[in-house]
Amino acid sequence: MKRYSIMALFGDFDEAFEAIADIRHAAVPGITTDDVTLKSPIEHPEIEEVLGERPVHIQKFTLGGALFGLIFGFFFLASAQATFLVQPQGGKPVIPLPSNFVLVYEMLIFFGVWVTFFSFLFLSGLFRKPHPLYSEKVSLDQIGVLLEVDEDKLQPLKDLFTKHKAVEIREGVLQQ
Repeated sequence: MKRYSIMALFGDFDEAFEAIADIRHAAVPGITTDDVTLKSPIEHPEIEEVLGERPVHIQKFTLGGALFGLIFGFFFLASAQATFLVQPQGGKPVIPLPSNFVLVYEMLIFFGVWVTFFSFLFLSGLFRKPHPLYSEKVSLDQIGVLLEVDEDKLQPLKDLFTKHKAVEIREGVLQQ
């Protein structure tokens, strides 16, 4: 069965909002809001009411970076201080923990920030190719609703978008 990508461009956010609401209320059987991608030139916080909560994975990367900074920072500092040539003198510790706590904390923050930054760039889709149906009108003033569907759901989606006054409907074949 062929798989299609369909993008409807709307001039008004309310119409796009209503089209997504109809998709949520199963106007087209087999299509859910998880299949919908919204493209817009501005942020619309109220769309979460219709689309629902989407998973955010950046916190996991931040935690991983912070844990790496904690472990790496401690072992890096300890290995730098505890070389084979060190001879403890006068009861001084070879690895002084109080001063290392501050440096390990700074390494935790350092790696947490950098991993957050790079994971944001990666997860935002900056390095992905643009979608073949991407329209430059989305960057200006129109709202795009993008879905990937099977062939049998294509015509009902077109009818739904036409009903909600889509300015333009684009479609393309993803796989055959």
